[in-house]
Amino acid sequence: MAEAAFDSRTFRNALGRFATGVTVVTAVVEGGVRGMTANAFTSVSLDPPLIVVSVARHARMHGHLAQNARFGVSVLSEDQQAYAWNFAGRPQQGLQPTFLRKGDVPVLEYALAHLVCTVKALYPGGDHTLVLGRVDDLWYRDGSPLTFYRGRFFGLIPLPVGAGAAEVEAPQPLDETDERWLVDPWW
Repeated sequence: MAEAAFDSRTFRNALGRFATGVTVVTAVVEGGVRGMTANAFTSVSLDPPLIVVSVARHARMHGHLAQNARFGVSVLSEDQQAYAWNFAGRPQQGLQPTFLRKGDVPVLEYALAHLVCTVKALYPGGDHTLVLGRVDDLWYRDGSPLTFYRGRFFGLIPLPVGAGAAEVEAPQPLDETDERWLVDPWW
């Protein structure tokens, strides 16, 4: 394999320009509930409903997910930043996580969404393992999500309830000389 023309820090910094949501992945283990913060999470398929979480091979949670058939994913709201830090290995003084049980799977109370998953496969991916999970149950609510960008957490302004559900007008063809922004740039 050819050596990359950049180091791992440069690679990480480049990927940090991709804003993500923040989740906490949880599982029941001997002695209680264990969890880890994950932003390397995405949907894979709608039918069947599948998600994937990327877990570092050296992470304690790696062994728990490899041995457990079931796990939970809690999509964090902007006011749950302390949970993100806590489950990323930076304990937050005085924080007592409150878990709800969805069957036999723990999820964090007050999250924006809960996914209850069954491990379907584990795929090696360099220094990580991709955990493919089938979503067996879910719940969600509106709210402002916690996001991660360039190594920092941010809240994201939520859409008003019901926004995005209305019919969208068909776009008009663009004249080649017409310049339009899809969003107002913040820079």
